[in-house]
Amino acid sequence: MQAPPPVTSAEFEPIPLRIHPRVFAALGADLVTNDIVAVIELVKNAYDAFAHNVWLRFGSSTADGEYLEVEDDGCGMTRAKIENVWCHVATPYKKEHPIITNANSKRHVTGDKGLGRLAGARLGKRLNLLTKALGEPCWEVDINWKDLAYSDDLSNSFAHCRRYDGPSCIEESGTRLRVLDMNTRWNRRQIADLSENLARLLSPFLEMNDFDIYLSHRFTDHSQAVRIDPPRFLSSPKYSIKGNADSRGNVKAVYRFTPISAQEPVEKEITHSWEQILDSIRDRDQFEYRCDKAHCGPFRFEIRAWDLDSEGIHEVSQFFALQRSDIRKAIRAHKGISIYRDKVLVLPKSENSRDWLGLDLRRVSQVGRRLSTSQVVGSVFITKQHNPEIDDTSDREGLVSCLEVAEFEAILRAVIGLLEIERDENRSKPDRPEPLRRLFEHLSTNELSSEVVKLSNEGAEITEVIPVIRNFEKSLDSTRKGIERYFIYYSRLATVGTIALMLVHEIRNRTTAIGAFIRSVMDRYGPFTDPEIAEECRSAHGAISSLERLADTFSPLASRSFRRRKRHAVVEDRIKSCLYLCRGEIMRKRITCEVPNSSTVVAVDPGELDAVILNLVSNSLYWMADTPQDDRLLQFGVSPDPNDAARIRISVSDQGSGIAQDDLERVFLPGMTRKPGGIGMGLTVASELVAVYDGRMAVEDRGLDRGAVFIFDLPLVSNGKHSGSAST
Repeated sequence: MQAPPPVTSAEFEPIPLRIHPRVFAALGADLVTNDIVAVIELVKNAYDAFAHNVWLRFGSSTADGEYLEVEDDGCGMTRAKIENVWCHVATPYKKEHPIITNANSKRHVTGDKGLGRLAGARLGKRLNLLTKALGEPCWEVDINWKDLAYSDDLSNSFAHCRRYDGPSCIEESGTRLRVLDMNTRWNRRQIADLSENLARLLSPFLEMNDFDIYLSHRFTDHSQAVRIDPPRFLSSPKYSIKGNADSRGNVKAVYRFTPISAQEPVEKEITHSWEQILDSIRDRDQFEYRCDKAHCGPFRFEIRAWDLDSEGIHEVSQFFALQRSDIRKAIRAHKGISIYRDKVLVLPKSENSRDWLGLDLRRVSQVGRRLSTSQVVGSVFITKQHNPEIDDTSDREGLVSCLEVAEFEAILRAVIGLLEIERDENRSKPDRPEPLRRLFEHLSTNELSSEVVKLSNEGAEITEVIPVIRNFEKSLDSTRKGIERYFIYYSRLATVGTIALMLVHEIRNRTTAIGAFIRSVMDRYGPFTDPEIAEECRSAHGAISSLERLADTFSPLASRSFRRRKRHAVVEDRIKSCLYLCRGEIMRKRITCEVPNSSTVVAVDPGELDAVILNLVSNSLYWMADTPQDDRLLQFGVSPDPNDAARIRISVSDQGSGIAQDDLERVFLPGMTRKPGGIGMGLTVASELVAVYDGRMAVEDRGLDRGAVFIFDLPLVSNGKHSGSAST
């Protein structure tokens, strides 16, 4: 067979890239997520033009029909700027000119993607613009987005511009933009939503005297433009935290508790180091853990919170003479954490992105203690200068993923955690919580059985039954989380052993019945040839197993007598073993550990002793993050009990931030924690395990000295003890 001729090389031939004119409508629809966001973008353009006032008018005329008019008293545009900037989509002009000046004032521009004018393409099919710069003639620009979409080539697409000599509403300078042939007929609800979102455009926590927004529409008297202002009561929160994160990621803040009717608030200064924030992060793959500082840059924050139960709403209603529905509506309108770059809103722009920090998802694990998005109104203030990598996505619905953004979000979640801890301390607790047994009502197969039998009688296929089981599986998982949550809550009022006994009993009774039911479904409809259906059934079994493992976790505490075991442990060896488990964190934090050079045998199960020591070590490592690295010391002491020769006393002391005087008597209570995201069970379990061996755990008040000392006693075995000390 003859070989094919060799391939000869040739010069590359350039082929021009082309963009169809419909890109304007497509980008307007895709990058501007909804009509409210589109209007906000037009208002932001007025702010960037150094306007002091902007008027939004929903009106109608015989010639134009219904229209939206956005007028401002900003600097306006010259003919050259219309052609070279406004008609240049995705222009880098604002990125190259991030600061605008006017007389003795300056502003940082809010947008730099050059896509703001596409908001007009989303709102209507035509756009008419009058603009005038100071000392310059007035210009009129007209664009028909619909006609552009039917053009063949972008080179044949034009915005029509002419000098305007007719009567103008613009006196010295400014811009009046009209959106005509609107795509949506705005109703009363949409305009109310727009009003609420415009109130968030500038932070309600800042005194802004140089930019006002006015709104008028057909549902009110057109002659009465209403200035957009946030509700007055937002300035009087019951709980708040205000402060800043510095350039290294360390938080310094002031927590304030102000009962609505009280005159004197309670304030507390709080510090939280970047090192402590890193310690509380579970998903560490996003972060560079060898770095001793954050990269996201310094920023300020203020977060306010309210109780939205009937009592909390009633309190606000009475004090401010407001309807309860108006209070809930106002908080809902401003809810969530809002980011302001150089004083103007960056995120969130729509309802879909209000919970961009994921507060509602994390709240599932501790309903009541943790705050939901609907309970907080917060502002975070960043700048282009100090936070250049914190940028919003082109659709204005999120932040561009990067290391700096991950750090920024981690710091804010820690701040929310600090607020939750302090709020929980100040809230009034119910005298009689609802019975724990109500939680187990969800662990019933009655409704599930009835539904499956009904489907079976109707001749349903397995594909119709699986969704029912899938929903029940989700219910099981939710119940499991609820059990963990209620365990913490109810253990405030009872011993851990009693609660654990009830949990183990109830879980195992229910899982036996549920497991039998799941097996009967599999027997009736199985075996399954469809791998997806088979996987669903395995997943349902997994939910049952998860509940059973939870029972196994609590079972060691389920005995009221905590039966002692016959194994022995060497205290110093167990301490060294626990420190070895934590060696990575100890080395990273450069902590010096001192362990006695002795050998003390106690009549304690080694695993239970490890649980006690690890809880104390873990706390010490966390709270020493604020201590200078050269002063970080974790010291263990083992000495005879002066009150009982048959027992030994063990002490664990650190050079951390110590324990507040008010907390000394409460540190062992279930649910008591000062760690953001903590559940407050570590010291409770440790003290319970010591009590198993007739011992007592206590915390020592060090007075003016730094750090904390925990002391507990255990029974000795008749072995010798050799004194001395060693450092590791």
